[in-house]
Amino acid sequence: MVDAPDISDVSAFLAVARVGGFREAARLGDTSASALSDAVRRLEARLGVRLLNRTTRAVVPTDAGRGLMERIGPAFGEIGAALEHVKSFDGRAAGTLRLNVPASAAKLVLPAIIPGFLAAHPDIRLEIDTEESLIDVVAAGYDAGIRYDERLAQDMIAVPIGPRLQRYALGASPAYLEVHGHPRHPRDLLAHNCIRSRFAGRPVMAWEFEKDGETIVVEPNGQLIVQAGDASDLGIRAAISGAGIFALFEDWLKPHFDSGDLLPVLEPWWVSFSGPFLYYPERRLMPTPLRAFVDYIKSNRPG
Repeated sequence: MVDAPDISDVSAFLAVARVGGFREAARLGDTSASALSDAVRRLEARLGVRLLNRTTRAVVPTDAGRGLMERIGPAFGEIGAALEHVKSFDGRAAGTLRLNVPASAAKLVLPAIIPGFLAAHPDIRLEIDTEESLIDVVAAGYDAGIRYDERLAQDMIAVPIGPRLQRYALGASPAYLEVHGHPRHPRDLLAHNCIRSRFAGRPVMAWEFEKDGETIVVEPNGQLIVQAGDASDLGIRAAISGAGIFALFEDWLKPHFDSGDLLPVLEPWWVSFSGPFLYYPERRLMPTPLRAFVDYIKSNRPG
């Protein structure tokens, strides 16, 4: 039987594994990389198994390390929530809130929320990471995430955040449309140079249109494909330069429509969809910073 390891060594392992490096974990935890390295080595020695593969470029959990993270990550989350709950008895919300969000939410949703929230809760530190794939927020060390309903895990609590209706828009530069003409129907896009997007490791996204009850899905051609979210601004700049027609959230393209750098394309066919949700696991004790954030977005929800 293995002697119980020091709880601080287990905590150090989780911190390093979640961010993929000793230096970053040390920065976030206000400690030293060497102290974290020593703690992980003690834990590995106590358990008799390697938990992290270390290279000059990355620190990656082994199979044993991933298994340990999956088993103890939720438990440590509950411990953290319990400690934050105790802190809340002094009448103020304090602590760290970690969110994992797509780039679209970081650009279009959170700027209208974060300044007011931080002003209302000066003792809360907010950390936001952007990522497009759906992750296990608990295992990855986050308190909550933001995603759209088609990508939400079924066992999560979901709270609406930001605008409740959005549209996917198409835009092109006046110079491009002057040379190539304005599409009048979605199928006309097959004769155009279209700038398309895809999520990392996934197929290029088709373009969907809807009008008067008719739905059309088109897979146009184009010279440029950009990664959804992270490289969307590159797609916009390419469209402004005349490289083709680009599809993206209407609110993301709106400043360029307003300036005239881009012109709307096929606007009557643009598809509407529901806005994003803040999602988090159901817990007996919700971390105080997360509770404060949920309460804030509920009380400041758009009408």
